[in-house]
Amino acid sequence: MFGMPDPLYTPEYVCKGDEVAVIETSKGTIRVRLDADGAPIHVANFCELASSGFYDGLKFHRYVPGFVIQGGCPNTREMTSDEVARGLRGPDGQPGTGGPGYRIRHEYDTNPRNSHVDGALAMARSQDPDSAGSQFYLCLGPQHALDSGYTVFGTTVAGHDVIGQLRAGDEIVSIRIEHDAR
Repeated sequence: MFGMPDPLYTPEYVCKGDEVAVIETSKGTIRVRLDADGAPIHVANFCELASSGFYDGLKFHRYVPGFVIQGGCPNTREMTSDEVARGLRGPDGQPGTGGPGYRIRHEYDTNPRNSHVDGALAMARSQDPDSAGSQFYLCLGPQHALDSGYTVFGTTVAGHDVIGQLRAGDEIVSIRIEHDAR
């Protein structure tokens, strides 16, 4: 029906619990251990998108010093790094407003490890708690004020220095999912 939000998406990916996201950026590599036990919907969704190549070639579009670096908006795909960094509108729309065409259920109130520590990987969303899709952010320092409203689904285990160098316009070269026994 017109005016009704898209139905919530349930990913088909089955989490194994040992997923590690290897995020290759134009500034270097970041490794994030994903929390499939605490945020299974978010991890499965992220793994599906990463495995399909959805994130390849997108740019980080939002940088707030001491807060977050955000990416995952498909509207940045056809834009140059300079256009994204300058905050221009791209051919597919304004960076920061795009998604995968669906939304997923929030898990911040059911994840016992939902803590925005330095290097936490979490899903961005609009005002609707169930509006996350593809946009994610990495914390630049602890951001515990976000714990009660945004789902954390991973923790950086390598590449903190890379996260600190990222700025709007930097490229997500690729994201691949590896399996790493703990």
